Amino acid sequence: MAVIGIAILYAIFYVWLGVDSPGAMKVTDLPLLLVGYGFGASFVALFAQLGGGIYTKAADVGADLVGKVEQGIPEDDPRNPAVIADLVGDNVGDCAARGADLFESIAAEIISAMILGGTMAQRCKIEDPSGFILFPLVVHSFDLVISSVGIFSIRNKGDLGAIEDPMSILQKGYSVTIILAVLTFGLSTRWMLYTEQAPSAWLNFALCGLVGIMTAYIFVWITKYYTDYKHEPVRTLALSSSTGHGTNIIAGVSLGLESTALPVLVISVAIVSAYWLGHTSGLVDESGTPTGGLFGTAVATMGMLSTAAYVLTMDMFGPIADNAGGIVEMSQQPESVREITDVLDAVGNTTKATTKGFAIGSAALASFLLFSAYMDEVATFANVPFNQVDIAIPEVFVGGLLGSMLIYLFSAWACSAVGRTAQEVVNEVRRQFIERPGIMDYKEKPDYGRCVSIVASASLREMIKPGALAIISPIVVGFVFRVLGYYTGHPLLGAKVVAAMLMFATVSGILMALFLNTAGGAWDNAKKYIETGALGGKGSDSHKAAVTGDTRSFQRHCWTITSCTYQNACNNNPCHGSYLSVSVYSLPKI
Repeated sequence: MAVIGIAILYAIFYVWLGVDSPGAMKVTDLPLLLVGYGFGASFVALFAQLGGGIYTKAADVGADLVGKVEQGIPEDDPRNPAVIADLVGDNVGDCAARGADLFESIAAEIISAMILGGTMAQRCKIEDPSGFILFPLVVHSFDLVISSVGIFSIRNKGDLGAIEDPMSILQKGYSVTIILAVLTFGLSTRWMLYTEQAPSAWLNFALCGLVGIMTAYIFVWITKYYTDYKHEPVRTLALSSSTGHGTNIIAGVSLGLESTALPVLVISVAIVSAYWLGHTSGLVDESGTPTGGLFGTAVATMGMLSTAAYVLTMDMFGPIADNAGGIVEMSQQPESVREITDVLDAVGNTTKATTKGFAIGSAALASFLLFSAYMDEVATFANVPFNQVDIAIPEVFVGGLLGSMLIYLFSAWACSAVGRTAQEVVNEVRRQFIERPGIMDYKEKPDYGRCVSIVASASLREMIKPGALAIISPIVVGFVFRVLGYYTGHPLLGAKVVAAMLMFATVSGILMALFLNTAGGAWDNAKKYIETGALGGKGSDSHKAAVTGDTRSFQRHCWTITSCTYQNACNNNPCHGSYLSVSVYSLPKI
């Protein structure tokens, strides 16, 4: 969809505007007209992620707290009125939302790379700039081919009696895709980016692509290490559950904070390496100044996203396995069948976290391009050079502070939305258990539709406030400081303040997202690890503490730390004190 949509728009504008004909628009300026496509993708992705996150986590928290902890029934038990909403939420939050997220990342990356490629070709006076402009579309067209080959390469050993690790099978397919990506990327750069002015430039850009591909692979490995219960971090988190709910929360937060270090180091090395490779490619402008640095980072981003179709496939594995486990439980299959789906579900949690990490990493690389593309656009419209943002200017620094604050405020509002919706679900599930006592004996059927209706309507309603915050804030800040700049003799002040706001918000958002994503996946799999029989297994005190941590993993979509308003009442209530005694946990408020 991303490739076809951009290609069709490009072709329509090319023909309609008579590009490159005398007196018409130059082909190097054409990508600027496609920016609206990327904005539309971002707009939808924001609400898909936000609404999907509220839907899935509210249903998850409501189903787990009442079903597992209060009633003591298994996960996905058909007696739980919220079980259908929980399973539907996996598709809404992890399939639809993740698809929209990666669609936005790919669309934004393609358009920003086309803009930078066109700008660079124009500065270097390259005779035929179309190769630099269309290169991103070619790379992602190859992505469809190589990811399809990687998907079809996934095969079991054929021995039905042997259970092979699902993660290792998926990793083999990913390795095949990575190898093919390296080959096709090298061919694409030689085909599209070769120019007589710098005969070896294509090789430098091919190495930029290799940097991006390696970054993607390392990101997947780091996320797998921190969220798979075969590795030490999750097992340590599970062990902390044996000493109570509080230590589980503390260990999970600690793990999430620690998990931000390696990805940031990897992204930092990737940006500097790709920029240096592009800078030394031999492409220079009329004054002899190297101009390939930014395009090098664009090519690295393309490399990272050159396996996006396969990574998205790994993400879809999670909800499919989760729903399969739900069907097994609801159809009352033997325990041996549920054990198999639990293994698949645990791997699915890892692949979901991996995809989120991949999306965060690609967004981090792409954000560097978007800043540059933003400054190019401002310079084009204002006819004034706009090459850097000086945070030593007080107003610009204030814009940065506002951008960082925006992340925390947005996350707080999103968390509040999850909390309010989860409380509605909890109250509804409790009501049904009280008013329909035959549910527990299979004599009465729960009203599943009621819980689905609650989370669907609430997610649509609750996403308006944080969504509006993200959209309106840059407009308001830019307008206010533009007016201020007009009266103080700084015509670009508004643009500079918005640039700082976006930069700081992106940096804060990357760190926040890495923390929340990894901590959430680790909490989920710590619970799964205990459910395999470790540390007392299902129903033990360790398992109850792990369930608290798992419901805390709603912060994969949002984040805030609040005290329960009714803390003392919770601690003194024997029914609810078991999972509400932790001061950082605020759901549900009694």
